[in-house]
Amino acid sequence: MAEVIAVCVSEIKGVVKKPVPHIDLRCRHGIVGDAHAGDWHRQVSLLADESVDTMRALGLTLEAGAFAENILTRGIELKALPLGTRLRIGPALLQVTQIGKECHSDCAIRQTTGKCVMPTEGIFAVVLEEGRIQSGDKITLEEAVP
Repeated sequence: MAEVIAVCVSEIKGVVKKPVPHIDLRCRHGIVGDAHAGDWHRQVSLLADESVDTMRALGLTLEAGAFAENILTRGIELKALPLGTRLRIGPALLQVTQIGKECHSDCAIRQTTGKCVMPTEGIFAVVLEEGRIQSGDKITLEEAVP
């Protein structure tokens, strides 16, 4: 079963995010208190812990938020989800808007880890239904409404 491993925020873009007990998601905004919040297509970033495991296998010690992800998951292959996929995470509903991203070679994440899995394995979403998300919340796929 897919679930949330950790939730993370930062007040500045391009840096490692810090784990927090919970995040509050708002429609047309994203995560309250996160630098990436706003009315745009990348309100929330998600990364699978399995992707982080590939970097840990290189001998790196990586905590939640190391790749600037807001939601660290386990048990779901995020990078294989098509655009438009709807994810129910706890009480909130998100819709996938982007797979991967261009990475800046001088960002703090790449400087710390040596490479970044977010450009190829991270996904981004917008908030369709608000709610509070925390570690342990279940993740399910929902049918898209025509």
